[in-house]
Amino acid sequence: MPDPTKNPRRQLRELLARPGLVRAMAPHDALTALVCERSGLEILFLGGFGVSASAFGLPDLGYLGLGEMAEATRRVAARLTVPLIADGDTGHGDLHNVARTVEELERAGASGVILEDQESPKRCGHFEGKRVIPAREMELKVKAAARARSDPDLVIVARTDAREPLGLGEAIDRANRCRGAGADMAFVEAPLSRSELEEVARRVPGPKLANVLTGGKTPVLPAAELEAMGYKVAVLPIETLLVTVHAVRELAEAFLREGRAGALAGRMAGFADLKRLLGVEARLGLRVELESRLTKPPPSAWPPASPPRRPARRARAGPAPPPCRSPLRPSRPRASRRSPASGRRPRPA
Repeated sequence: MPDPTKNPRRQLRELLARPGLVRAMAPHDALTALVCERSGLEILFLGGFGVSASAFGLPDLGYLGLGEMAEATRRVAARLTVPLIADGDTGHGDLHNVARTVEELERAGASGVILEDQESPKRCGHFEGKRVIPAREMELKVKAAARARSDPDLVIVARTDAREPLGLGEAIDRANRCRGAGADMAFVEAPLSRSELEEVARRVPGPKLANVLTGGKTPVLPAAELEAMGYKVAVLPIETLLVTVHAVRELAEAFLREGRAGALAGRMAGFADLKRLLGVEARLGLRVELESRLTKPPPSAWPPASPPRRPARRARAGPAPPPCRSPLRPSRPRASRRSPASGRRPRPA
């Protein structure tokens, strides 16, 4: 598992540099991201398909704007300690828009950003009718993205959708040109066969991503075979959505049929598991912890110990000192001690 005290972008760089394949998933919200992280996954993706579906109930047809994607990235990244790679789509416009896309997603907590070469409006990579921009324009987008990042550890992933409209050879050429322009990882979307996956792995040097979409155009191969081909990351892009749709549908049907959810009790997480995942006890215990510190401070902590008192001085033996007279108040004259018979003062004996 990655070190939670280490910067996630540094973690991502180290994961890409170590030998072997890294298995990843693309959760569609913060809760599923927590489940994925606690299950042991070391890299997570946040795709436009998942965010568009979970946040708006809409397909991946260009509905999602930069602000909405940045906010989704912020919510998910704030709950994770593992790296999160966010979907930057086409960069949302011209080169200055690409730069802003990278800046916003980096500021939101992304450890990597995916950029693709589709024309706008874009669509899911496994839909029909995709069109791509010129290869030189995509190179410029990659250069703009690499320049815009403030943290050099932020990973730029260059995705090409040229396989369907222009052929595999053009897609491989674009992947290599993007790597030359500064992309850290190449992603050829939707190869149509095992042999095409092998050719991409053989002809594109450096880290490569394989999109393992259940029901998509690319054949689903085991992770061990993708690793043997030379891929660095294998990602399940929308499977959390597929499982969620199936599970919620079963729950609704069981409740309508039986009037309770008991039939699925053995296939659900327990309420205690959910509270533990969300950190309920730690949050509710915060008040108790802080109040205990205030009412029972440790001996060495606040408040500081009072200094020892000096012992009282003993009174001297002998006559009492004369009374102190105020210098601001004049003394009263003494009464005359003359003898009433002679009018003279008596002499002392």
